Amino acid sequence: MTRTARRNRRTVQVAGAGAAALLALSACSSSDSGSSSTTSGSSGSSSDKLSGTVTVFAAASLQESFTTLGKQFERAHPGTKVTFSFGGSDSLAASITGGAPADVFASASPKTMKIVTDAGDASGTPATFVRNQLEIATLPGNPDKVASLKDLTNPDLKVVLCDKEVPCGAAAQKALDASRLKLTPVSYEQDVKAALTKVELKEADAAVVYKTDVHAAGDKVGGVEFPESADAVNDYPITLLKDAQHTDTAKAFIALVRSAEGQKVLTGAGFLKP
Repeated sequence: MTRTARRNRRTVQVAGAGAAALLALSACSSSDSGSSSTTSGSSGSSSDKLSGTVTVFAAASLQESFTTLGKQFERAHPGTKVTFSFGGSDSLAASITGGAPADVFASASPKTMKIVTDAGDASGTPATFVRNQLEIATLPGNPDKVASLKDLTNPDLKVVLCDKEVPCGAAAQKALDASRLKLTPVSYEQDVKAALTKVELKEADAAVVYKTDVHAAGDKVGGVEFPESADAVNDYPITLLKDAQHTDTAKAFIALVRSAEGQKVLTGAGFLKP
């Protein structure tokens, strides 16, 4: 074979080997790209997609704020739904320990939350997310000129309190004890909204409720602050419940409540920061 023929044959072999290497590299690159794309797509499709219904048991004083936050949550997470059961914290705690299905519990006091934790129905440690202070709700325009907690001891006034087992009632009693006042109400109500309604319907002249409830009532009632309320500020804890059906969704709702966005809604309603 001539030198020229051998050179041409070698050139063809090198070119063929180079082409094969390029094809192999291309196939490997394509395979890696496809694998990466598949992994990314899988991660993206399962990323923080939330679904299901979250059932929240919450103190009556949280009704307006939590309803707003529930709507915000549903808009942010299509396919989810937040349902609420509002009432006296003691009654809600009893329902939870009695087996009522719920995912989240937001109480108006650590004492009522303890009923749930002691029964082993909470998942994790409850966290305080807001605080609340008492205020006197009066008839619009305050026709009876109520200016202090002591004024409520006037026997001519029809005054309503929350039941002493309810956080707002326990707080009111604590404020009365701190000021050494004795008050006999015309009725004890099962939750703070029921006490406020008595004034709104003019069935009572005044009620000791929360600042947030006076705020929510607008011009239906008047509001009178009193210094003794500083001795009876309530912490509000929230927790995931042990038998939550949609844990991730429930945790996300709790996260919203505790977030800056949630705190903005709550403080705007008159709650104090934790």
